[in-house]
Amino acid sequence: MQEYRKILIEKDQVVPIAEKMKKEGRFLVMIHGYIDKDGQMDVSYEYAVDPAIESYHVVGQMELPSISEIYDTAASWPEREINELFGVQFEGLDTSQRLFLPEDMLETQGRGHIMVTPLSELVEKNKKEAQS
Repeated sequence: MQEYRKILIEKDQVVPIAEKMKKEGRFLVMIHGYIDKDGQMDVSYEYAVDPAIESYHVVGQMELPSISEIYDTAASWPEREINELFGVQFEGLDTSQRLFLPEDMLETQGRGHIMVTPLSELVEKNKKEAQS
């Protein structure tokens, strides 16, 4: 079983850690973004540090430095995805075009936030429309 290490960091540590990992020949496994149980944005950077995955988490920040200059597409793609879906701004990252959402999509909750309709509401809406 592969070991997993979670390490909390500050945003000013993101680039130095990425540079250190790249210099050591470590792979960037993925960058994840999610809202934690306290409603805080959590962006994690996972690196392969055999025999473990080291996961560096920055919590509560909506602006972070991009590491795409260090890890190229391995970083730019997930950074763009997190920007589009959660509104996290990555300094130095080109976000002039969307990855998934249409360019003309109306954003109801501000930049980067998409509206998600719960399945129960969609089912109820479909029932009402079928009865009409």
